This record gives sequence, structure tokens and C-alpha cells, in this order.
Amino acid sequence: MGWIEAYTREDKPEFEDISAYVDCPFWEGLCEFIEETYSIKPAIEYSRCSGAPGWNVKYKKSSRALCTLYPNKGYFTCLISIGRKEAPETELMLGSFSSYLQELYKNTNVFNGSRWLMIDVATEKIFEEVKELLCIRIHPPKKKAADGTSR
Repeated sequence: MGWIEAYTREDKPEFEDISAYVDCPFWEGLCEFIEETYSIKPAIEYSRCSGAPGWNVKYKKSSRALCTLYPNKGYFTCLISIGRKEAPETELMLGSFSSYLQELYKNTNVFNGSRWLMIDVATEKIFEEVKELLCIRIHPPKKKAADGTSR
């Protein structure tokens, strides 16, 4: 049974239900990274978008979207928007990314000034690259040291 059939619009899943469906170590790893790095909680929302309909998990910092996670069986897709502001830094890093991510970036058309990257997260390498892209998208806040200074 597919995700959209398992959880209809009227049947909102709990976060634990999503984790169990995805059943991928990178899912919980990425959620923990986002929540710890940015001090934000996930929002479970329903989308009627034809590209990826159904329940998804959104992370927003203030009113700015950090990413959206779409559940799949055994992996998940992470949507990250790379806008004009993030493009130069992303393009500098691109050479160190996997051929999968390089091709995805190159082949994703710019729409309203941004590239909307739908990244399938199924390997450790892609998982690490997604974390790097998130840090480019919204730079993590500086942590305070025990003595009160910023690091």
C-alpha cells in the first residue's frame, strides 16, 4: 500500500507513523539534525500538489521554509529550494557533491528565481549532502559557549 492510500486526507499520521513507514535511518537522523541545529519542530501537513500529494513534514525557521520531507517506503524525498541568495555558495560546493546531486541541480530548471530540488535520500552520502544544503539554505545560529561568548 502506498503512502497516499495508507493515510488519506482525513487520516493524519503521527510523526511515529511516518517514521515507521519510511523505515530509514536517515529519516530520524535528518529530523534530529534539523531540530537540534535550528531549534524547530516539524509540522505535518497535507498537500494536494500533483507532484507529491499526501501528508508531508515541513520545517520552517520563522516564516521561511527550510525543507519539506516526503515519505516513501525505505527512503524519503527532501525538497530544498535554492534561491538567488543561496545559488553562488551552492555552486561553489557542487563539485564536492555526488554525481546524483550535481546532475539533479544542473537539470532542475529555475522557477521564480529558485531551483526546487527534490532529493531522494537513500544513501549516507546524499544524507550528508542534504545537511550541507540545509546549512547553505539557512545558516545555523551561532551557539553560545558556557562563558556566554558566541562560537
